[in-house]
Amino acid sequence: MPIYELKCEAGHRFEVIQSFTAALPDCRECGAATAKVPSRCGLAGAANLPPPNEAMPQTWRGTYGADRDYVAGLRRTAEERRSLEERHPELAGDRRPILAHEGRYENAPLRAGDPKDGPGITTG
Repeated sequence: MPIYELKCEAGHRFEVIQSFTAALPDCRECGAATAKVPSRCGLAGAANLPPPNEAMPQTWRGTYGADRDYVAGLRRTAEERRSLEERHPELAGDRRPILAHEGRYENAPLRAGDPKDGPGITTG
């Protein structure tokens, strides 16, 4: 049986346990008609997101000498992250490659796809 939170016209709130088909009871305090109101809910715990690619080991030593079990776990973690980013693109961040940004390319856009003319950039 569901638990309903009810409220009367005078603002009294209370909970009642009853079947789906039963009529709503009158207010316990004033006897006025009641209506269902959205119940407050509490959520406990936290999401455990897989780490982004930047946090994954980048060296042979970082994989404990390419330990087979550790690398298999890293692959699973990377696949979970990839799947999460496909469903929620806002978590992926900027994946465009960073271009050379020295010497004659100093005034060029930092990332592929950025506009060539921006603040402080002179062309010519």
